Amino acid sequence: MTKRNVVVSGPRSALSLATMKAAAAAVSNSSILAAAAIHKPRFITISQKKQILKDLEISTWVDSMRASSPTHIHSTATTSPPDNIRSSWLMDHPSALEMFQEIMGATKGKQIAMFLDYDGTLSPIVDDPDRAFISDTMRRAVRNVATHFPTAIVTGRCRDKVYDFVRLAELYYAGSHGMDIKGPAKGSKYIKGSQTVFFQPAGEFLPMIDEVYKVLQEKTRSILGAYVENNKFCVSVHFRRVDEKKWSGLANVVRLVLKEYPKLQLNQGRKVLEIRPIIKWDKGKALEFLLESLGFANCTDVFPIYIGDDRTDEDAFKVLRDRGQGIGIVVSKVPKPTLASYRLREPSEVMDFLQRLVKWKRLSLGRQFRT
Repeated sequence: MTKRNVVVSGPRSALSLATMKAAAAAVSNSSILAAAAIHKPRFITISQKKQILKDLEISTWVDSMRASSPTHIHSTATTSPPDNIRSSWLMDHPSALEMFQEIMGATKGKQIAMFLDYDGTLSPIVDDPDRAFISDTMRRAVRNVATHFPTAIVTGRCRDKVYDFVRLAELYYAGSHGMDIKGPAKGSKYIKGSQTVFFQPAGEFLPMIDEVYKVLQEKTRSILGAYVENNKFCVSVHFRRVDEKKWSGLANVVRLVLKEYPKLQLNQGRKVLEIRPIIKWDKGKALEFLLESLGFANCTDVFPIYIGDDRTDEDAFKVLRDRGQGIGIVVSKVPKPTLASYRLREPSEVMDFLQRLVKWKRLSLGRQFRT
């Protein structure tokens, strides 16, 4: 299932400083020197060159911020992408609702395991991240899914904060992009004799993350609309309410702070800059860890379903594609590069899918009982 309808995406590590510096170095050896040959003086100073490289780096950051902006995407939706590209994307990524029966057919004889992003998947994207509440109807849908299938929420948010939003003790929660994982306190009913799952692969970075959070809080105070969030193992700098003309200034502040912490890296999400430890861990690794914790590490009879809207979810989609198991479902109204096989337009369609899944399971159990 995961190998059909796959569009190979571009690089998903949102903003690699090494990549930007390499690109800047290439520019410095060609176009910069060419410009110096045209304009007087003939040679540029070291300080001028450093300024050019800095401007190029910031420009790259801002371009990435703009590309990830839902507002920016919607504003250009009427002219880009062209109709033929949009039609092709829709055909390659059919609606998970329209293809529901086909998806369920592929689960025959297998255990479904559900993995869900939070922002933009279970809750809408809102201006104030602290008010990204899940609706009672959505909460009920997730609870019902967890009654029949092992269910996890995999998010960039702090695990405790997402738990406060969702308030379902029977779920697995993977916060901070999977760097803070905890299972149900009473263990999983899907594994006999299971103990509580608890895993924090980046524990040593906690003091550093706290320090960066405090520094960024202070240095972004003068940028109207900027909001710095401590997500325990990563720091999120939200720019949803920042005037686009101020983005370059915000990017420069983050760049200067990050420069002092070589063990941290910058990643891009939907209208958010995220600073994380440089470790080989992401939502894909979290998905693999959770499958292993559930006893499905080397099983062929498991069918993971991962639903998410963010570029950070692409790591999980890739894991499913590489395993040749289950499906990824991207939540998006507009075409974008993705390794997911299917699509849903918005959280309301995610809820419809979850409700249909529960109904399908109950009907299946009813048929088994009658026979």
